Amino acid sequence: MPTIDFVPLDRLAVNASIEVAAGVTDADLARPTPCRAWTVYGLLAHMATQHYGFAAASRGDANPEIWKLRELGDDPVQTYIESAEHVLEAFAEEGVTERIFPLPEFGPDVKAPGHQAVSFHFVDYVVHSWDLAKALGTTVDFTQDVLDAAWTVAQIVPLGEARLAPGAAFGPNVAWSGAGQLDRTVALLGRNPLWPAS
Repeated sequence: MPTIDFVPLDRLAVNASIEVAAGVTDADLARPTPCRAWTVYGLLAHMATQHYGFAAASRGDANPEIWKLRELGDDPVQTYIESAEHVLEAFAEEGVTERIFPLPEFGPDVKAPGHQAVSFHFVDYVVHSWDLAKALGTTVDFTQDVLDAAWTVAQIVPLGEARLAPGAAFGPNVAWSGAGQLDRTVALLGRNPLWPAS
């Protein structure tokens, strides 16, 4: 992978997710999303959980309990925003990309260099911002540097049987020949850009 500073790019992706999430109403929480069988509530809960998990991993915390799905309480949007701010604060610490992140969510002994772990988080939040926007019937926009970096990461996510394993982060890639770099990226990572019409 080319040398890319994913920390500022991750901040842009997470901030985009905050902007989209800020538009969620109570009536939206039961809406379907492109992300497996998750509703908007389920997607926000997953996203919040991952924020806390990656923040803990950035500190070397390997406790798998941190990665258990969280409830969002009485104010799901505010709970999500707080989780996003938490991971952004953790990733802003000096030297975060030089640390080793334990990632028990991906296996009991899985560890990743900080630079790589932040890239995982980054591409996830580009895709999940798209998921959430689609579910709400709106769009999300990213700068070209974010789109280029997301495409770079998406191309190294394993294909084939790895996408079919229980708990796989992404489903099988979707054939896509349309225009738009974001659509091309989400298709490679298992989303149909035409959702929900597909």
